Amino acid sequence: MTTVFICMDWFHPAYKAGGPVQSIANLVEQYRQEQVCFKIFCSNTDLDGSVNQGVAFDEWCYYNASTQVWYASAASKRVAVIKREVKKSAASILFIIGIYSWYFNLVPLLFCKVPVKIISVRGMLHPGGLTQKSFKKKVFLALWKLAGIPARNYFHATDEQERGFIHNIFGGQAKVFIAGNFSRSFAMQAATGKAAGILHLASIAVIGAMKNIALVLQALQQCNHHIYYHIYGPVKEEAYWQQCLAAIKMLPANISVSYQGDVAPEKIEATLRGCEVFILPSKSENFGHAIFEALSAGKPVITSHYTPFNNLFNQHAGQNIAVENVKEVAAAIDYFAEMPAGTFAEWNIGASNYAEKNTNKKLLKTQYDEMFLRGKSNGQLAMGNKQGTISNK
Repeated sequence: MTTVFICMDWFHPAYKAGGPVQSIANLVEQYRQEQVCFKIFCSNTDLDGSVNQGVAFDEWCYYNASTQVWYASAASKRVAVIKREVKKSAASILFIIGIYSWYFNLVPLLFCKVPVKIISVRGMLHPGGLTQKSFKKKVFLALWKLAGIPARNYFHATDEQERGFIHNIFGGQAKVFIAGNFSRSFAMQAATGKAAGILHLASIAVIGAMKNIALVLQALQQCNHHIYYHIYGPVKEEAYWQQCLAAIKMLPANISVSYQGDVAPEKIEATLRGCEVFILPSKSENFGHAIFEALSAGKPVITSHYTPFNNLFNQHAGQNIAVENVKEVAAAIDYFAEMPAGTFAEWNIGASNYAEKNTNKKLLKTQYDEMFLRGKSNGQLAMGNKQGTISNK
């Protein structure tokens, strides 16, 4: 049995940090009493600082048959605690989720002894992502290089493009495993009653500059049809949200916008029933779980070219738009708004088919088996090396 010790800032029941939380939740559901078990070490709070309910703190709790979680309170976020629990776990692999967290990323990389350490960058090296809070990120990346972390460890990328981003930052010698994201699929929600000239539009996202909700609001000022736009998700960047609220006040009478607040993961499928088209023109997405879930439910998607979901229009699954082109976004919204029910039903089916064609759980399982099981064997080789280096084989 291979034990994988996962370090990350947040985990279920926390959900407001979005994609990484859902990615790991989906991953650990794929292993039940098999060759791999997981220990997840995370904070006992959510992104906004609210304390998780219904779980014990500072002890191991079962999440499923193959996964235990340690929800660390503020008092226990000490180097000694994480070192102790990693050592007691006898883990073969330390799986670090993210780059910019001191306690949950850098501390285990610098102070915990495990045969193999794999850093899952989760979209954080995407050029679009590096433009946000760029000074802090440059400092962290400089510390990583100074400490020699890239040379001593493996990286995890979700696709070839992300492997390229890792090599751009850390050099072509960086050792990278590729394994995509497991996703949740919903049953197709058949389109009924779509009226020509009217559109029910929705976004589900952590609200900040990267998700580009302000672009949608700017585009709605130019739309000619009746649009009902519902925004769901926690506010991560208050100043950005204030810009959005100001833009909402400028909208014409044919546009109605409502902010619905957070939506828990278990309520997303029901929430999607209230919309016809999903929109999220992200400046960068490592995956975009909300986008995939919307497609699986049969909701055509309007999104950028910076997600894994491209060539949407040719497959009647949605439209890809430029992230700064307001007219293009407005045209895409109006395109779906003016559709009658009969035509829209074809796109409803097209979106669902797109999601199904882009789901290959067998391949993904093989990729993670390769990463965790090969990583374990490499670690055994490394333990016998006097310099403690990791084999490339």
